[in-house]
Amino acid sequence: MKFSTRAERIEPFYVMEVAKAAQALAREVAGTREPMIFLNIGEPDFTAPPLVQEAAARAVHSGATQYTNALGLDALRERISGWYQSRFGVQVPARRIVVTAGASAALQLACLALIESGDEILMPDPSYPCNRHFVSAAEGKAVLLPTTAAERYQLTAEKVRAAWTEKTRGVLLASPSNPTGTSIAPGELRRIHEVVRANDGITLIDEIYLGLSYEEEFGHTALAIDDSIISINSFSKYFNMTGWRLGWMVVPDAMVPVVERLAQNLFICASTVAQHAALACFEAESIAEYERRRAEFKARRDFFIPALQSLGLAVPVMPDGAFYAWADCTEAAQRLGVASGKNCSWDFAFEVMRRAHIAVTPGRDFGTAEPERFIRFSTANSMAQLEESVERLRKLLG
Repeated sequence: MKFSTRAERIEPFYVMEVAKAAQALAREVAGTREPMIFLNIGEPDFTAPPLVQEAAARAVHSGATQYTNALGLDALRERISGWYQSRFGVQVPARRIVVTAGASAALQLACLALIESGDEILMPDPSYPCNRHFVSAAEGKAVLLPTTAAERYQLTAEKVRAAWTEKTRGVLLASPSNPTGTSIAPGELRRIHEVVRANDGITLIDEIYLGLSYEEEFGHTALAIDDSIISINSFSKYFNMTGWRLGWMVVPDAMVPVVERLAQNLFICASTVAQHAALACFEAESIAEYERRRAEFKARRDFFIPALQSLGLAVPVMPDGAFYAWADCTEAAQRLGVASGKNCSWDFAFEVMRRAHIAVTPGRDFGTAEPERFIRFSTANSMAQLEESVERLRKLLG
Protein backbone atom coordinates (compact mmCIF):
# COMPACT_ATOMS: atom_id res chain seq x y z
CA MET A 1 0.00 0.00 0.00
CA LYS A 2 1.32 3.43 -0.92
CA PHE A 3 1.10 6.15 1.72
CA SER A 4 1.29 9.91 1.32
CA THR A 5 4.58 11.71 1.79
CA ARG A 6 2.69 13.84 4.32
CA ALA A 7 2.07 10.78 6.47
CA GLU A 8 5.63 9.56 6.05
CA ARG A 9 6.98 12.91 7.34
CA ILE A 10 5.27 12.43 10.70
CA GLU A 11 7.73 10.85 13.12
CA PRO A 12 6.66 8.35 15.79
CA PHE A 13 5.53 9.81 19.11
CA TYR A 14 8.25 8.18 21.17
CA VAL A 15 6.65 8.98 24.53
CA MET A 16 3.89 6.57 23.52
CA GLU A 17 6.44 3.92 22.57
CA VAL A 18 7.95 4.23 26.04
CA ALA A 19 4.46 4.10 27.53
CA LYS A 20 3.73 0.80 25.77
CA ALA A 21 6.93 -0.72 27.16
CA ALA A 22 6.08 0.59 30.63
CA GLN A 23 2.58 -0.86 30.48
CA ALA A 24 3.96 -4.27 29.49
CA LEU A 25 6.42 -4.25 32.40
CA ALA A 26 3.71 -2.96 34.73
CA ARG A 27 1.70 -6.10 34.14
CA GLU A 28 4.71 -8.21 35.12
CA VAL A 29 5.43 -6.33 38.36
CA ALA A 30 1.85 -5.72 39.44
CA GLY A 31 1.34 -6.99 42.96
CA THR A 32 5.05 -6.84 43.81
CA ARG A 33 6.65 -4.54 46.38
CA GLU A 34 7.62 -2.16 43.57
CA PRO A 35 4.78 -1.78 41.09
CA MET A 36 5.31 0.57 38.15
CA ILE A 37 5.18 4.30 38.81
CA PHE A 38 4.29 6.37 35.76
CA LEU A 39 6.08 9.71 35.56
CA ASN A 40 6.08 9.75 31.77
CA ILE A 41 2.67 10.97 30.60
CA GLY A 42 1.57 14.60 30.85
CA GLU A 43 -1.90 13.91 32.17
CA PRO A 44 -3.24 15.20 35.50
CA ASP A 45 -4.04 12.49 38.01
CA PHE A 46 -7.10 14.56 38.94
CA THR A 47 -10.30 14.15 36.94
CA ALA A 48 -13.21 16.50 36.28
CA PRO A 49 -14.68 17.80 39.57
CA PRO A 50 -18.22 16.94 40.70
CA LEU A 51 -20.10 19.88 39.14
CA VAL A 52 -18.59 19.10 35.74
CA GLN A 53 -19.48 15.42 35.98
CA GLU A 54 -23.01 16.31 37.02
CA ALA A 55 -23.40 18.76 34.11
CA ALA A 56 -22.32 16.03 31.68
CA ALA A 57 -24.87 13.61 33.13
CA ARG A 58 -27.63 16.22 32.84
CA ALA A 59 -26.75 16.82 29.20
CA VAL A 60 -26.97 13.11 28.43
CA HIS A 61 -30.22 12.55 30.33
CA SER A 62 -31.90 15.65 28.87
CA GLY A 63 -30.92 14.75 25.31
CA ALA A 64 -28.60 17.74 24.84
CA THR A 65 -26.31 15.64 22.69
CA GLN A 66 -26.86 16.83 19.13
CA TYR A 67 -24.51 18.96 17.02
CA THR A 68 -23.69 22.47 18.13
CA ASN A 69 -22.57 25.36 15.96
CA ALA A 70 -19.07 24.75 14.60
CA LEU A 71 -17.78 27.65 16.69
CA GLY A 72 -19.16 26.07 19.88
CA LEU A 73 -21.98 26.77 22.32
CA ASP A 74 -22.51 30.50 22.65
CA ALA A 75 -22.87 30.09 26.41
CA LEU A 76 -19.48 28.36 26.64
CA ARG A 77 -17.77 31.00 24.51
CA GLU A 78 -19.19 33.63 26.87
CA ARG A 79 -17.95 31.72 29.91
CA ILE A 80 -14.45 31.50 28.43
CA SER A 81 -14.56 35.22 27.68
CA GLY A 82 -15.46 35.86 31.31
CA TRP A 83 -12.56 33.65 32.41
CA TYR A 84 -10.07 35.87 30.59
CA GLN A 85 -11.53 38.94 32.30
CA SER A 86 -11.65 37.51 35.82
CA ARG A 87 -8.40 35.55 35.71
CA PHE A 88 -6.13 37.74 33.59
CA GLY A 89 -7.88 41.10 33.44
CA VAL A 90 -8.03 40.91 29.64
CA GLN A 91 -11.11 41.57 27.53
CA VAL A 92 -11.51 38.85 24.91
CA PRO A 93 -14.90 39.08 23.18
CA ALA A 94 -16.75 35.80 22.82
CA ARG A 95 -17.06 36.31 19.06
CA ARG A 96 -13.29 35.69 18.72
CA ILE A 97 -13.39 32.40 20.67
CA VAL A 98 -13.72 29.12 18.79
CA VAL A 99 -14.43 25.94 20.78
CA THR A 100 -12.55 22.95 19.35
CA ALA A 101 -12.13 19.20 19.73
CA GLY A 102 -9.15 19.65 22.02
CA ALA A 103 -6.14 21.92 21.60
CA SER A 104 -4.96 19.50 18.90
CA ALA A 105 -7.90 20.42 16.68
CA ALA A 106 -7.29 24.10 17.38
CA LEU A 107 -3.66 23.82 16.27
CA GLN A 108 -4.67 21.89 13.17
CA LEU A 109 -7.26 24.51 12.26
CA ALA A 110 -4.81 27.36 12.83
CA CYS A 111 -2.11 25.73 10.72
CA LEU A 112 -4.49 24.91 7.88
CA ALA A 113 -5.87 28.44 7.91
CA LEU A 114 -2.52 30.22 7.90
CA ILE A 115 0.24 28.06 6.41
CA GLU A 116 0.96 27.64 2.70
CA SER A 117 3.06 24.82 1.28
CA GLY A 118 6.72 25.55 1.98
CA ASP A 119 6.11 28.15 4.69
CA GLU A 120 8.50 27.93 7.61
CA ILE A 121 7.47 28.29 11.25
CA LEU A 122 10.10 29.06 13.88
CA MET A 123 9.87 27.01 17.07
CA PRO A 124 12.09 26.48 20.12
CA ASP A 125 14.12 23.32 20.58
CA PRO A 126 13.10 21.58 22.83
CA SER A 127 9.35 21.75 22.29
CA TYR A 128 6.27 19.53 22.20
CA PRO A 129 6.64 17.25 19.15
CA CYS A 130 3.03 17.24 18.00
CA ASN A 131 3.14 21.01 17.49
CA ARG A 132 5.76 20.73 14.76
CA HIS A 133 3.83 17.87 13.18
CA PHE A 134 0.74 20.08 12.85
CA VAL A 135 2.91 22.44 10.82
CA SER A 136 4.18 19.56 8.70
CA ALA A 137 0.67 18.20 8.11
CA ALA A 138 -0.29 21.63 6.71
CA GLU A 139 2.60 21.33 4.20
CA GLY A 140 4.75 23.76 6.16
CA LYS A 141 8.16 23.25 7.70
CA ALA A 142 8.95 23.58 11.40
CA VAL A 143 12.35 25.20 11.91
CA LEU A 144 13.65 24.28 15.37
CA LEU A 145 15.98 26.86 16.93
CA PRO A 146 18.18 25.48 19.74
CA THR A 147 17.62 27.26 23.04
CA THR A 148 19.58 27.39 26.28
CA ALA A 149 18.87 27.37 29.99
CA ALA A 150 19.83 31.06 30.07
CA GLU A 151 16.98 31.66 27.62
CA ARG A 152 14.62 29.54 29.74
CA TYR A 153 14.48 27.14 26.76
CA GLN A 154 12.37 29.70 24.91
CA LEU A 155 12.90 31.78 21.80
CA THR A 156 14.11 35.36 22.08
CA ALA A 157 13.41 38.33 19.84
CA GLU A 158 17.06 38.40 18.82
CA LYS A 159 16.99 34.73 17.86
CA VAL A 160 13.76 35.14 15.88
CA ARG A 161 15.13 38.19 14.04
CA ALA A 162 18.35 36.36 13.13
CA ALA A 163 16.52 33.26 11.86
CA TRP A 164 13.84 35.05 9.82
CA THR A 165 14.03 34.48 6.06
CA GLU A 166 11.77 35.12 3.09
CA LYS A 167 10.23 31.69 3.70
CA THR A 168 9.37 32.38 7.35
CA ARG A 169 5.63 32.69 8.04
CA GLY A 170 5.76 33.13 11.79
CA VAL A 171 6.46 31.56 15.18
CA LEU A 172 4.79 28.82 17.18
CA LEU A 173 5.55 29.22 20.87
CA ALA A 174 4.36 27.54 24.07
CA SER A 175 4.21 29.25 27.45
CA PRO A 176 4.45 27.42 29.83
CA SER A 177 6.23 24.86 27.71
CA ASN A 178 6.18 21.11 27.46
CA PRO A 179 8.75 19.59 28.22
CA THR A 180 10.46 22.27 30.32
CA GLY A 181 7.62 23.88 32.26
CA THR A 182 9.16 27.29 31.57
CA SER A 183 7.40 30.41 30.31
CA ILE A 184 8.42 33.37 28.19
CA ALA A 185 8.81 36.59 30.15
CA PRO A 186 6.05 39.00 29.06
CA GLY A 187 8.55 41.65 27.96
CA GLU A 188 10.43 39.19 25.78
CA LEU A 189 7.20 37.87 24.31
CA ARG A 190 6.21 41.40 23.38
CA ARG A 191 9.57 41.93 21.67
CA ILE A 192 9.20 38.64 19.77
CA HIS A 193 5.77 39.70 18.56
CA GLU A 194 7.14 43.06 17.43
CA VAL A 195 9.68 41.25 15.26
CA VAL A 196 6.93 39.04 13.83
CA ARG A 197 4.63 41.98 13.12
CA ALA A 198 7.44 43.93 11.45
CA ASN A 199 7.79 41.00 9.04
CA ASP A 200 4.03 40.67 8.47
CA GLY A 201 4.08 37.25 10.14
CA ILE A 202 1.90 35.36 12.62
CA THR A 203 2.40 34.76 16.33
CA LEU A 204 0.78 31.50 17.37
CA ILE A 205 1.08 30.53 21.04
CA ASP A 206 0.14 27.37 22.90
CA GLU A 207 -1.18 28.42 26.33
CA ILE A 208 -2.70 25.12 27.42
CA TYR A 209 -0.71 25.14 30.69
CA LEU A 210 -1.31 28.83 31.45
CA GLY A 211 -3.80 28.03 34.20
CA LEU A 212 -1.06 26.04 35.93
CA SER A 213 1.32 28.98 36.38
CA TYR A 214 2.97 29.32 39.77
CA GLU A 215 4.90 32.59 39.50
CA GLU A 216 3.26 36.01 39.20
CA GLU A 217 5.92 37.15 36.75
CA PHE A 218 4.85 34.63 34.12
CA GLY A 219 1.14 33.91 34.61
CA HIS A 220 -0.13 36.30 31.90
CA THR A 221 -1.84 35.56 28.61
CA ALA A 222 -0.22 36.73 25.39
CA LEU A 223 -3.62 38.08 24.39
CA ALA A 224 -2.88 41.12 26.55
CA ILE A 225 -0.26 42.17 23.99
CA ASP A 226 -2.18 42.37 20.73
CA ASP A 227 -5.44 41.18 19.16
CA SER A 228 -3.53 39.68 16.22
CA ILE A 229 -1.96 36.99 18.42
CA ILE A 230 -3.56 33.56 18.08
CA SER A 231 -3.82 31.67 21.36
CA ILE A 232 -4.51 27.96 21.74
CA ASN A 233 -5.97 26.64 24.98
CA SER A 234 -7.50 23.49 26.42
CA PHE A 235 -9.74 22.03 29.09
CA SER A 236 -7.27 19.16 29.54
CA LYS A 237 -4.62 20.49 31.93
CA TYR A 238 -5.88 23.12 34.40
CA PHE A 239 -9.47 21.91 34.03
CA ASN A 240 -8.52 18.19 34.26
CA MET A 241 -10.63 17.05 31.29
CA THR A 242 -8.07 15.21 29.14
CA GLY A 243 -10.24 12.49 27.60
CA TRP A 244 -13.17 14.83 27.04
CA ARG A 245 -11.25 16.28 24.05
CA LEU A 246 -12.24 19.91 24.41
CA GLY A 247 -10.23 23.05 23.78
CA TRP A 248 -10.52 26.50 22.30
CA MET A 249 -8.66 29.08 20.30
CA VAL A 250 -8.76 32.87 20.28
CA VAL A 251 -8.27 34.37 16.84
CA PRO A 252 -8.50 37.82 15.20
CA ASP A 253 -11.97 38.79 13.98
CA ALA A 254 -11.03 38.33 10.33
CA MET A 255 -9.97 34.74 10.99
CA VAL A 256 -13.22 33.57 12.62
CA PRO A 257 -15.18 32.79 9.42
CA VAL A 258 -12.16 31.03 7.90
CA VAL A 259 -11.75 28.78 10.93
CA GLU A 260 -15.50 28.23 11.10
CA ARG A 261 -15.55 27.01 7.49
CA LEU A 262 -12.67 24.62 8.12
CA ALA A 263 -14.19 23.36 11.38
CA GLN A 264 -17.55 22.71 9.72
CA ASN A 265 -15.90 20.48 7.16
CA LEU A 266 -13.27 18.75 9.30
CA PHE A 267 -14.96 18.33 12.69
CA ILE A 268 -18.59 19.59 12.46
CA CYS A 269 -18.25 20.57 16.12
CA ALA A 270 -16.59 19.65 19.39
CA SER A 271 -18.27 17.08 21.65
CA THR A 272 -21.63 18.49 22.67
CA VAL A 273 -21.67 16.66 26.01
CA ALA A 274 -18.18 17.90 26.82
CA GLN A 275 -19.21 21.47 25.99
CA HIS A 276 -22.22 21.34 28.30
CA ALA A 277 -20.04 19.84 31.03
CA ALA A 278 -17.40 22.55 30.59
CA LEU A 279 -19.92 25.24 31.43
CA ALA A 280 -19.63 24.04 35.03
CA CYS A 281 -15.84 24.53 35.03
CA PHE A 282 -16.36 28.22 35.65
CA GLU A 283 -18.66 27.91 38.67
CA ALA A 284 -17.12 29.29 41.86
CA GLU A 285 -17.09 25.84 43.49
CA SER A 286 -15.21 24.36 40.54
CA ILE A 287 -12.69 27.19 40.37
CA ALA A 288 -12.00 26.79 44.09
CA GLU A 289 -11.27 23.10 43.50
CA TYR A 290 -9.04 23.86 40.53
CA GLU A 291 -7.07 26.34 42.59
CA ARG A 292 -6.65 23.78 45.37
CA ARG A 293 -5.29 21.36 42.79
CA ARG A 294 -2.99 24.02 41.34
CA ALA A 295 -1.53 24.51 44.81
CA GLU A 296 -1.01 20.75 45.02
CA PHE A 297 0.82 20.72 41.69
CA LYS A 298 3.06 23.52 42.96
CA ALA A 299 3.76 21.61 46.18
CA ARG A 300 4.78 18.59 44.13
CA ARG A 301 7.14 20.74 42.07
CA ASP A 302 8.64 22.27 45.20
CA PHE A 303 9.35 18.80 46.61
CA PHE A 304 10.41 16.96 43.48
CA ILE A 305 12.80 19.37 41.75
CA PRO A 306 15.17 19.78 44.74
CA ALA A 307 15.03 16.01 45.26
CA LEU A 308 16.13 15.41 41.67
CA GLN A 309 18.93 17.93 42.07
CA SER A 310 20.19 16.11 45.15
CA LEU A 311 20.34 12.87 43.13
CA GLY A 312 22.53 14.37 40.42
CA LEU A 313 19.62 14.86 38.01
CA ALA A 314 20.15 18.56 37.39
CA VAL A 315 17.16 20.68 36.40
CA PRO A 316 18.78 23.74 34.77
CA VAL A 317 15.70 25.98 35.01
CA MET A 318 13.07 25.79 37.74
CA PRO A 319 9.74 25.25 35.95
CA ASP A 320 7.31 28.08 36.63
CA GLY A 321 4.26 26.22 35.33
CA ALA A 322 2.80 22.95 34.05
CA PHE A 323 3.95 19.71 35.76
CA TYR A 324 7.27 18.75 34.22
CA ALA A 325 10.93 18.53 35.16
CA TRP A 326 13.46 18.71 32.30
CA ALA A 327 16.44 17.01 33.89
CA ASP A 328 20.00 16.46 32.69
CA CYS A 329 20.64 12.75 33.16
CA THR A 330 24.30 12.75 32.00
CA GLU A 331 25.85 12.26 35.45
CA ALA A 332 23.20 9.81 36.63
CA ALA A 333 23.56 7.76 33.45
CA GLN A 334 27.30 7.40 34.04
CA ARG A 335 26.60 6.10 37.53
CA LEU A 336 24.33 3.43 36.03
CA GLY A 337 26.93 2.48 33.46
CA VAL A 338 24.88 3.83 30.57
CA ALA A 339 27.10 4.80 27.65
CA SER A 340 27.20 8.41 26.55
CA GLY A 341 26.17 9.24 23.00
CA LYS A 342 23.01 9.78 21.01
CA ASN A 343 21.06 7.07 22.87
CA CYS A 344 22.10 8.08 26.38
CA SER A 345 18.79 9.44 27.71
CA TRP A 346 16.85 6.73 25.86
CA ASP A 347 18.93 3.95 27.39
CA PHE A 348 18.87 5.65 30.79
CA ALA A 349 15.06 5.81 30.71
CA PHE A 350 14.81 2.10 30.01
CA GLU A 351 17.35 1.27 32.74
CA VAL A 352 15.30 3.25 35.26
CA MET A 353 12.16 1.51 34.03
CA ARG A 354 13.72 -1.93 34.29
CA ARG A 355 15.60 -1.53 37.56
CA ALA A 356 13.45 0.93 39.54
CA HIS A 357 10.07 0.40 37.85
CA ILE A 358 9.70 4.11 37.10
CA ALA A 359 8.58 5.26 33.66
CA VAL A 360 10.09 8.54 32.42
CA THR A 361 10.33 10.14 28.98
CA PRO A 362 13.67 10.43 27.16
CA GLY A 363 14.49 13.64 25.29
CA ARG A 364 14.23 12.14 21.80
CA ASP A 365 10.69 13.40 21.19
CA PHE A 366 11.34 17.02 21.91
CA GLY A 367 13.93 18.12 19.38
CA THR A 368 17.44 17.65 18.08
CA ALA A 369 19.43 19.93 20.39
CA GLU A 370 21.11 17.51 22.80
CA PRO A 371 18.10 15.23 23.38
CA GLU A 372 20.53 12.56 24.58
CA ARG A 373 21.23 14.64 27.70
CA PHE A 374 17.73 15.15 28.97
CA ILE A 375 14.76 13.24 30.30
CA ARG A 376 11.34 14.58 31.20
CA PHE A 377 9.66 13.71 34.46
CA SER A 378 5.94 14.39 34.85
CA THR A 379 4.86 15.40 38.34
CA ALA A 380 1.19 14.90 37.47
CA ASN A 381 1.09 12.14 40.06
CA SER A 382 0.38 11.94 43.77
CA MET A 383 2.87 13.19 46.34
CA ALA A 384 3.08 9.67 47.74
CA GLN A 385 4.10 8.34 44.31
CA LEU A 386 6.66 11.11 43.87
CA GLU A 387 8.16 10.40 47.30
CA GLU A 388 8.36 6.69 46.49
CA SER A 389 10.01 7.53 43.15
CA VAL A 390 12.67 9.61 44.88
CA GLU A 391 13.43 6.77 47.28
CA ARG A 392 13.75 4.26 44.45
CA LEU A 393 15.98 6.60 42.46
CA ARG A 394 18.12 7.25 45.53
CA LYS A 395 18.54 3.52 46.02
CA LEU A 396 19.28 2.98 42.31
CA LEU A 397 21.77 5.81 41.91
CA GLY A 398 23.47 5.33 45.23
